[in-house]
Amino acid sequence: MSATDAEKARFVRDLAKELREENLAIFAGAGLSVPAGFVNWGELLKPIAEDLDLDVEREAADLISLAQYHCNVNGGNRSKLNQLLIDQFCKDATLTENHKILARLPINTYWTTNYDSLIENALSDSGKVPDVKYTKTQLVYTKRKRDAVVYKMHGDASHPSEAVLTKDDYEKYHVDMQPFLGALTGDLISKACLFLGFSFTDPNLDYILSRVRISFSKDQRQHNCILRTVKKEAEESDADFDYRKRKQKLFVQDLMRFGIKTLLVDEYSDITDILHELERLYRRKTVFISGAAHEYAPYDKDKACQFVYELSKDIAKSDFRIVSGFGLGIGSSVITGALDHAYMSDRGKAEDYLILRPFPQDHAHDGNLPALWTNYRKDMIVHAGIAVFLFGNKLDGDQVRLSNGMREEFEIAKEEGLFLLPIGATGSMAKELWDEVSGSFDEYNGTHKEEIKEKIELLGTVGMDLDSIHEHTMAILNLLCE
Repeated sequence: MSATDAEKARFVRDLAKELREENLAIFAGAGLSVPAGFVNWGELLKPIAEDLDLDVEREAADLISLAQYHCNVNGGNRSKLNQLLIDQFCKDATLTENHKILARLPINTYWTTNYDSLIENALSDSGKVPDVKYTKTQLVYTKRKRDAVVYKMHGDASHPSEAVLTKDDYEKYHVDMQPFLGALTGDLISKACLFLGFSFTDPNLDYILSRVRISFSKDQRQHNCILRTVKKEAEESDADFDYRKRKQKLFVQDLMRFGIKTLLVDEYSDITDILHELERLYRRKTVFISGAAHEYAPYDKDKACQFVYELSKDIAKSDFRIVSGFGLGIGSSVITGALDHAYMSDRGKAEDYLILRPFPQDHAHDGNLPALWTNYRKDMIVHAGIAVFLFGNKLDGDQVRLSNGMREEFEIAKEEGLFLLPIGATGSMAKELWDEVSGSFDEYNGTHKEEIKEKIELLGTVGMDLDSIHEHTMAILNLLCE
C-alpha cells in the first residue's frame, strides 16, 4: 500500500531536518538515471545475452553472472562489455528534474553504482564543484574548493576497463576497492542516507549493510528510501500480482533490519513531487527580507529601525537564516539584529543566520548596472523560501517614490515559488504588494491554514503598532514551518 499524505509529510520533515544539519547523503541507483534516457542493467546486457543464446529477462535475477559468462566464453576478454558502457553511458543526456533538485540542495555526499555522469553534471550546472571518485587513488586527493564528493563505487563509463561489471569484479571488490568500502561504511554510520532508484540487489552494498547491522545492532542510524509499489502488468494473473505484492511487503520489512525505512509511492513522478516538497520545506527556514525606506511614515524613524532590528533578531533566534541585500534605510537594522543573536547567543557562526549580499554600486559596468542588479537579486532570492517585504520607498531626485527594486524582488520571489509576506502596515510598496497578495492569496501562496490568512489580513492595517506587526509576522513564520 502506498504511503498516506501524512506519512509523506513526516518523511519529508525528517529529511529536511537532516538537510538543515548538513547530514544527508544520497545513494543513487540506476532508477535515477533511466528517466534521462540511460539503460538499466537488463537493457545494457541484452546484446550479451543474445550472444550467449540466453533470454535476458529469464536471467534478470542474476545479471552479474550473465556478464561473467560472456567473459568466460571469450577467454576473459571483456572488450564488448567495455564498448557497451561507452556507447550507452558516455552519450549526452538531459538532466532530470530529480537530479536538478538534488544538486540545488545542501548535500555534500553522493554515492552511486551508476556509470554515467549525471550527478556531477547536475552539480556543475548548479554552480557547485564536484569532486568525483571512482578509483582508489582519487580518494587520496581533494579537489580544491569542492562542494560535494561523488563516489562512483562501480566506476565511470569513460574508463570502462576499470568498471565493476562481472562476478569476478564483485568477488574481488572487498580486496581491490577496500578504501571505498571503508568510506561507505563510515557514511552509513555517520550520515542519513536517502536511497533513490536503487533495487538493493548489489552484493557490495549488501556486504556493507550486513556488517554495519552486525556491528551496531539496534543502534544503527536510520536511512530512508523511496520505492514504487508494484503494478499489475498486462495479462498478469491476479494470483501472480498478489504474490509480487506480498514479496514487496516482506522486502520492505527486511530493509528495516538495516535501518532503512521505506516510503512507497504510486508513480515515479511522486518522487519528484517529494523532492520538490523537501526543497520547499528546507528553503522555508531561510527568509529573504526585502526593504527600503527613505521615509518611515506613519512611524518614527528610530522606532521603525528598532522594530526591524528586533524582528530580524527574533527571526534568527527562531533558527531561520536571513538573506539580505542591505536595503536602503533598513538593511543595517536587519544585519545588526541577526548578528547580535549570532554573537550574543554563542549558538553558531554568523553565516548560520545571515546571507549578506550588498548590492554593487560601481557604475563602471558597461552601463548595464540594472541587469547586474537583477541577476544579483535572483542569486539572493533563490536561497530562500519566504520573502518578507517592509516599507518600500526611495528618494528619486527630490521626490519620494515607491521602490521599483522591491517590486522586482517580489516578482522574482513569486517566480521562484517563495511564500510572499508583504507587511502592508508599513506602507509604500509593501502596502501595494499586500493588496495584491491579500486579494488573491491562494493564487500567490497556495493553500495554507486559515490562521495564516487571518494574520496576513491583519498585517494590512496601515499604522498598526509595531509590536503587533512583530508578533503577527513571527507567528506566520513559525506556522509556515510546522
